Amino acid sequence: MAEDKETLLQHYREMREDLLSAIDGLSDELMTEPSLDGWSVKDHLAHLAHWDDLRASEVVRISAGHDSAWRMTGDQDAVYNALAHDLWLALSLDQVRWELATSRQRLLDSISSATARGLDGSLYGEAGLRSLHDAAHTGWIKRWRGERGV
Repeated sequence: MAEDKETLLQHYREMREDLLSAIDGLSDELMTEPSLDGWSVKDHLAHLAHWDDLRASEVVRISAGHDSAWRMTGDQDAVYNALAHDLWLALSLDQVRWELATSRQRLLDSISSATARGLDGSLYGEAGLRSLHDAAHTGWIKRWRGERGV
């Protein structure tokens, strides 16, 4: 069954607002310190940007009548995430901020122009149509901030 386009767009806007609120006021030093479960806040943001890009490409692909290109096992997902983390690790904080903003805009744009087929969440693989990915990372960042008192 197809998702309601406006509800889905609002879902992604609200989740991103919550994430941005969770990182508000963090210094560049704290953003790049790898003390959040072995990753930095920057790493978490890069990870979310990467998955937004995958998700946006899936919306376009499935809207065009093609199959998901991102059906993975749990092991494949773990290997893929580790590889993406390693590849994006050297990106500057400024670039990661840019990636986070532009990848989310690409996702919103792809949803805005999605066909009914593209809004059918059952057709998606690992980069699902409706995701709580931001919320999970927001929760980890909030927990980390609480533990650190920042």
